[in-house]
Amino acid sequence: MSLSKFVEFGKKIVCVGRNYAEHAVELGNKVPTEPLLFLKPTTAYLSEGNSIKMPPGCTDLHHEVELGIVIGTKGSNIPEASAMNYVGGYALGLDMTARNLQDAAKKKGHPWTLAKAFDTSCPISKFVEKDCVKDVDNVRLLLSVNGDMRQDGNTSDMIFKIPTLISYISCLMTLEPGDVILTGTPSGFGPVKSGDVIVAGLDQVLEMSFTVA
Repeated sequence: MSLSKFVEFGKKIVCVGRNYAEHAVELGNKVPTEPLLFLKPTTAYLSEGNSIKMPPGCTDLHHEVELGIVIGTKGSNIPEASAMNYVGGYALGLDMTARNLQDAAKKKGHPWTLAKAFDTSCPISKFVEKDCVKDVDNVRLLLSVNGDMRQDGNTSDMIFKIPTLISYISCLMTLEPGDVILTGTPSGFGPVKSGDVIVAGLDQVLEMSFTVA
C-alpha cells in the first residue's frame, strides 16, 4: 500500500509528550529524562476540510503542532544507528488536547485518554515525501489562530531526536508501515474556541488549515 494513504491503513499514533524543554516548563512539568509516551487511536485522524470538534466535558481545548514521522518499514528493537531507514516520510499533525480533562486526570494519577484520544483530536496533513525534508533536525513548525502566531518552533530543540524515539518506541511495540509518531510540540500552546481558524505550517514544505466547530 502507498504510504500516501497512511491515514487509511496505519494502526497506531504514538505521541511523545514534553519533548521540547520550553513546553515542559510552560506546563509546569519537569524536563523528562526518558521519552513520555501516550497513544491516540487512528479514529482521531481528521483530514483537511473537516472541523475539529470539542469532546464531551471539554471547556478548554488547546492546540499543539507537531512533526509526524510516518513509518515505512516494519521493525522492532531498532538500533538508533539505523532508525532513519525505517522512516517512510513525514506529516504535520495537531495534538488537540482537552486541557481541563488532562489537568483533572493528572491530579488523580489517571491516564490522559479522555483528554487526548477523542474523535478529531489529530488533524493531519497529507503525506510528505522523505526527500522533501532535507534536515529533519532543523525543521520550523508554525501555528497561528485567526492570524495570530502562537507557535514558532524548530525540531532542533527536541530533547529526544527522531532516531532515539524510533529506537525507544520499537523496543516497546512493533512499528509498522503507516504508523505515525507525533514527536512533541514546541512552546506556545494555547486555547481555541468555536469558529477559530488554525493554520499550521511545516517549514516551507506545506500548510494546512482547520476550523473549530
